[in-house]
Amino acid sequence: MRFKTEDGFVHAVDGVSFALDAGEVLAVVGESGCGKTVTALSLVGLLPPSAEVGGHVRLDGEDLVQVPVARLRELRGKQVGFVFQEPMTSLNPVLTVGRQVGEVLRRHQGLSRQAALRRAAELLDLVGVPEAERRLGEYPHQLSGGLRQRVMIAIAVACEPRVLIADEPTTALDVTIQAGILDLLRDLRHRLGTAIVLITHDLGVVADVADRVLVMYAGRKVEEAGADDLFASPQHPYTVGLLGAVPNPARHAAGSHLQEIPGMVPSLSQPIPACAFAPRCPRADDRSRSERPPLEEVRAGHLVACFHPGPEPPDGSR
Repeated sequence: MRFKTEDGFVHAVDGVSFALDAGEVLAVVGESGCGKTVTALSLVGLLPPSAEVGGHVRLDGEDLVQVPVARLRELRGKQVGFVFQEPMTSLNPVLTVGRQVGEVLRRHQGLSRQAALRRAAELLDLVGVPEAERRLGEYPHQLSGGLRQRVMIAIAVACEPRVLIADEPTTALDVTIQAGILDLLRDLRHRLGTAIVLITHDLGVVADVADRVLVMYAGRKVEEAGADDLFASPQHPYTVGLLGAVPNPARHAAGSHLQEIPGMVPSLSQPIPACAFAPRCPRADDRSRSERPPLEEVRAGHLVACFHPGPEPPDGSR
C-alpha cells in the first residue's frame, strides 16, 4: 500500500497479512507512523483517493478490496464496525448522540426514527452510558472523553458486527475510564462473539485483553505470536526494545534508566530492500543490511522476520 504525494510515493504498508477467528482479539502494536491505522482503514476502504491498495481483504470469501463502493457501504457498520481514534473529531458536532447512533440502525436495519431512538438508548445503556435516554438529546461536546468513546463504540456495535476494529480506543483516557472501556470490549466479545482488531501502542492494554499480537515496524509485520508467548519470549529485536521501554518499578529501581531504541525510523519514500530495522539494531550484520528477512516460524504459532531472532535484549543486558 502506498500514497501518492507531491514528493512521490510513500510506501506506508508492505506485505502485512493476518487472519482473525470469531471471538478473537488481535492487537496490532508499534510506534506512531508504523502503519497500524492505515492498515485498519484499508480493511474497509476508508483511505483517501491518493492511496493505492494491493492484496486482498477477505470476509467469508468476499474480497473487500474488489467489491464496489456500494457493497462496502452495506458492510461497514453491519458486518464490520469501526471505533475511530478520536471521538471528538469523528462524531458530528451538530448532530445529537441519538441521531448519530440511530442513523446506523435506520441505514442497515430499516428501523423507523422512533424505533431507532429506542434501540439507541438500549445500546448506550449496553456500553455503560449513564442516563442513556437523556443522553440521546445531547451533543458530543456535552459529554466527557470517556462517554464520547462509549458512544463511538455504541455506533460501531449497533448492528452486532462480526468484526470490530478499535483504533486506540483508550488513548487520552484516565486509568479508571480506560479500564471500563476494556471491560466493555471484553463483554462485547463474549456476549456477541465479535472478533476484535485492537490498534494500540499501549502494551499494558495488550497484555490485558489480547489473544494474539502483531508487531509492526516501518509498514511491515516483524513478529506475530500469542500474547502470552510474545511477552514471555519476544524474538524480534524491535519487540524486545518495545517491551524493555515499558516502565517497570522493580526493574528500573535505584535510579536506573529506561531502555531506549536508538536511531530514527527510516524514510518510506522508497521501498526498503533489506531489514528495515537494521540501522537501529545491534544484531544487524551485512546480510541484514542487504537482504529482507522472511517471516518464519520459530515455534508453533510464533512468526518473526529476523535473521538473528532471540529473547535477549539488543544490548545483551536484562
